[in-house]
Amino acid sequence: MRVQVIKKDGIINRSLRGMVLTALVLSGCAVLQRGDWPQGLAGIPAQREIASVPFFPQDEYQCGPAALAMVLAWSGLAVEPADLTEKVYTASLKGSLQPAMIAGARRSGRLAYVISGTESLIREIAAGHPVIVLQNLGLSWIPVWHYAVAVGYDTPRDEVMLHSGLNARQRLSMPVFQKTWARAEDWGLLVMNPGELPATATEGKFVEAVIGLEKAKQPAAAVDGYRAALSRWPHNLAAMMGLGNSYYALGALKNSEAAFRQATEAHPREGAAFNNLAHVLLALGKKDEALQAARTAVSFGGPLQDVYQKTLEEIQPASP
Repeated sequence: MRVQVIKKDGIINRSLRGMVLTALVLSGCAVLQRGDWPQGLAGIPAQREIASVPFFPQDEYQCGPAALAMVLAWSGLAVEPADLTEKVYTASLKGSLQPAMIAGARRSGRLAYVISGTESLIREIAAGHPVIVLQNLGLSWIPVWHYAVAVGYDTPRDEVMLHSGLNARQRLSMPVFQKTWARAEDWGLLVMNPGELPATATEGKFVEAVIGLEKAKQPAAAVDGYRAALSRWPHNLAAMMGLGNSYYALGALKNSEAAFRQATEAHPREGAAFNNLAHVLLALGKKDEALQAARTAVSFGGPLQDVYQKTLEEIQPASP
């Protein structure tokens, strides 16, 4: 039972051809210029370090598992890099693809939220959220891909602080970091408890990230994520539908009914909400109410009318 039309979250898919243990010295990097610190960071502390992020030194080519283990451990899970190698590491590529990192976070019951840009990075660190960053420590035509965890920044010293390779709390000048990060399209990944909102969360993007948890068959985590979404955006239909679906997957039918009823009340012309409510009501033995909800869904028509009609036909024989 699932009727939900949601856009799939956009994820960059890039082959990683190599990893390094520590940052390479790039020609032209030792410049005496300040980094491109965003101007719109009023109220953000000038310095911040997230001291609670553990450090795991990486084995050769294992920066992906090491980086993911650091943020998962920070989020409260008992995990080490070796526990993640089979989940995120591709031996033939000698590295970890971004979708694998995202999937590894989701399978661990954690929200995976992609960010981009220096301002988002600084805002998340200032809020106490470490960020996995993908860097290209080589050149655009000879890439050397590397994952690190950004755990701090220092505006007066124009530096970013990274757990990287064999180095904990490695300080890297902002200009150097921005060059290496830009070569990887400024890709950053938050890995958080799903009941928490990123500092830079936007409505559609956050809900899509929670849908990723639902697709990863983590309904309990998805419930937390959808509830967090509705606490910020109380009329979001996708979150209401996802909450009802996730409760249904957990067997919490009363809660599922409540979620779908909320969706029908907030969106009284949304056939999918009535269709899913009909399924739950039937499972609860409320056949008359289920039949009424199914008929309402069919009455709205639309591209999913065949689905609604099938639901109605399934309920009618069960009705007295």
